[in-house]
This record gives sequence, C-alpha cells and structure tokens, in this order.
Amino acid sequence: MKYRRFGRTGWMVSEIGYGMWGMAGWTGSDDVESIQSLQRAVDLGCNFFDTAWAYGNGHSEKLLGELVRNNPGKKLYVATKIPPKNLAWPSRRGFTLDDCFPPDHIDQYVHSSLENLGLASFDLIQFHTWEDSWLEDNRWVKKIDDLRRQGLFRAVGISINRWEPWNGVRAVQSRLIDAVQVIYNLFDQNPEDKFFPACAAMDVGVIARCPFDEGSLTGTLTLESKWPQGDWRNTYFVSANLQASVERANALKPLVPDGMSMPEMALRFILNNSAVSTMIPGMRKVKNVDVNMSASDKGPLPTDLHTKLRKHRWDRAPTRWSQ
Repeated sequence: MKYRRFGRTGWMVSEIGYGMWGMAGWTGSDDVESIQSLQRAVDLGCNFFDTAWAYGNGHSEKLLGELVRNNPGKKLYVATKIPPKNLAWPSRRGFTLDDCFPPDHIDQYVHSSLENLGLASFDLIQFHTWEDSWLEDNRWVKKIDDLRRQGLFRAVGISINRWEPWNGVRAVQSRLIDAVQVIYNLFDQNPEDKFFPACAAMDVGVIARCPFDEGSLTGTLTLESKWPQGDWRNTYFVSANLQASVERANALKPLVPDGMSMPEMALRFILNNSAVSTMIPGMRKVKNVDVNMSASDKGPLPTDLHTKLRKHRWDRAPTRWSQ
C-alpha cells in the first residue's frame, strides 16, 4: 500500500481507502463478513475509512468504531458525515442552511456519530450534501469552530452532489474546509476541469468516491440486472441509465489488458491523478478487499492506456433519479 498526503491536514492516508455505505445501505450485507473485510483491509495497509450516520442510521459507524477498538496500535483515520436535516439527497437549489444544516442539527449529529462510533473524537466530519450558497450564512462555520475547539474532530469537509463539481469550488476557495468528497472515475472526469485545480491551489484533501460508478465500471452489469426490493440501485439504474451504463462499460472491455480486471483498471485510472488523496471503493467481501487493495501496489496505469481511457469521459447532468 502506498500513501498520499491529505491536503493541509498533513495526514498520510492510504491511496485505497474504504467506503462503508454498502455495509448498511445496500441489500446483501452481513455484519460478520463486513467486519472480516474491514480487518483484512487494515492488515493490508488501508488506514482511511469513510462512513456516515445515514448508512443504516449509524449502523456503519458502529462497525467502524469496533474496528478502531480492535486495532489499538494502528492509526486509522475515521471520516463520517452529518445527514441533512430534511434527509434529501442530493441537495437542491433553494435549500437553505435551516433546511439542511442548522447549528443545533450539526451539534446533535456530531454527538450522535461519536456515540455510534464509541469514540471520544474522530478525524473528519463532513456535510453529506452541499450548496455553495451556504457560504453566505456563517452560522455553520461558528458551530463547526466551536465543536472543533472542543476536540470532537480534527478537520471538516463537504460531500459534493453527483455530477456537480462546480458546486463546491467556492467552498474550496473559502479556506473554510479541509477536505472534499467528489465523484471521480473513468467516466466522471469533469472534476479535473476546475474543481481539482482549486483543491490543489488551496491544499485541500480530495476523496474520490464511486470509483466503480455504482457498479458499471466493474463490467458485471447487464441489461437484465435487478436487485432485491428496497435496494437503492433499483432507483438509480432505471432503464435509461442501465442501458447507457452497460453500453459504455461494454465499450471499455476490449481495452482491458490481459491479466488485468476491469475493476483494477478503474482503480488504477484514478491513481494516475495526483490531485486525489484517496479513493473509497465499497467492499463487503474479503476477496474484493484483496483485489482492490492490490491496485496501489501495481500503481497508476501505463500512459498509453490511460490516454485511451480518457476518451471515454461521460459528461452527465443531474436528473430526478441521479440522487
């Protein structure tokens, strides 16, 4: 495992981190299997773990707290997120700070997450949705500063709406945040245009989420793919999105080199970008942990392959189903 500097925090975090949504928000999760997978990641050098209160109403946070207590001799970076008060993902234009993150709500959920984790403090607190217009209301800044002075967390970040990297540039430039979480993968390359340069200029840590584009970049989806009732993916991979995702993924398959899997290619594509501090693939099985963690050892893709893959950029705009 290789490590990268997490912006101005100075933390050295594993290139491959761990996204924990699937352990509490998707069907098919099993706590015993999840705990085994988390521990395997630690054993392989992973030290950055991203969770949220919204992942099973704190269930994922509890799993992460158990992992930290089971590894007292290792520094594991704990990142979690405050849910918006209106429980609406993504944020919409016109949502106010009072709709999503009034000061008392911030206070309540920081303490709720600490209770779920069973820890006295954690490393990174993030707003689970974001609007740059909230910069004009400094009540959140005052509350965050107060809680940070109490030693409840060390750094603050934001999670950017799907396909809206522009809606975070002002926050990055404000110097009020230490980290950002944004969708960046082989298809979603648009953060490279303005967002990543802003992060580099302000020395802000970057977390790349959805490295597999919710599964399409694993190459396993088909036009017949279905999930159990209640699974989030049923509402995301609606017919139009499923068809387009499968078609674009199939177009990539001839480019996968011998001896390399499509998921490995997707992860190593992200490693080519030095602006990214860490990425957070979701993993629920030990075998997937082994494969994903090995991408760091193999390093960025060869330049010629990376150049070919850049042509598969897919610029998308938010829709009613994009969440």
